[in-house]
Amino acid sequence: MGVSTSVPEKGVAVVTVDSPPVNALTVRDWYDLATAVRAAGARSEVRCVVLTAAGRGFNAGVDIKEMQRTAGHEALIGANRGCFEAFAAVYECEVPVVAAVHGFCLGGGIGLVGNADAIVAAEDATFGLPELDRGALGAATHLARLVPQHLMRTLYYTSRTVTAAELHRHGSMWQVVPREQLTQSALELAREIAAKDGRLLRLAKAALNGIDPVDVRRSYRYEQGFTFEANLAGIADRHRDAFLSGGTATEEQR
Repeated sequence: MGVSTSVPEKGVAVVTVDSPPVNALTVRDWYDLATAVRAAGARSEVRCVVLTAAGRGFNAGVDIKEMQRTAGHEALIGANRGCFEAFAAVYECEVPVVAAVHGFCLGGGIGLVGNADAIVAAEDATFGLPELDRGALGAATHLARLVPQHLMRTLYYTSRTVTAAELHRHGSMWQVVPREQLTQSALELAREIAAKDGRLLRLAKAALNGIDPVDVRRSYRYEQGFTFEANLAGIADRHRDAFLSGGTATEEQR
């Protein structure tokens, strides 16, 4: 359980998240994920990292139960910092990162795949940011790397999800495959990348990040400031409590 790393073949490391029941990650999980991705990319023999998950879905975001049972803002600050570190670890990994996504990819999951270098998705994969329904703001920076601006805004405001097939039409997905072929397909892409010169791959990753039109670290940190504002205003707690109770915040609560 938690985060594990394996090297199934030469040049390829696989970082797997396994946090039942839905891969909603605790503060510690986010930091562990960041550490694992950075460590995998730093290994001289590794030329590509595959980021994947076990269980029902790829990622369901932060563990809201942990946040609500922790007094004060300690868990909120921890989750925000942990997410920031995990997203940055994927983006700054010394070698390319291939995200292998199945099932739901929500909230923090968007931050991870949006910062990956390539995405292979199962046909059952769905992507979305339910942040407004959870009393949070963030990861629009990363959703904007997957879809055009106006679609990003509509998805963000409505908390709707889109399928892997829809994202494939926008050019975000390298490949969409049947669920049982996901691991194999992700490894095939990683193997093709890992066949390149390792030093050149590291230079290429740094070069591509250097010409990125958006500073994803600064942009996401800016978004997080509004999450803190929503919490200080008492808005976020109402929505998180409503989510945990199986409902939505009423008009009076808003």
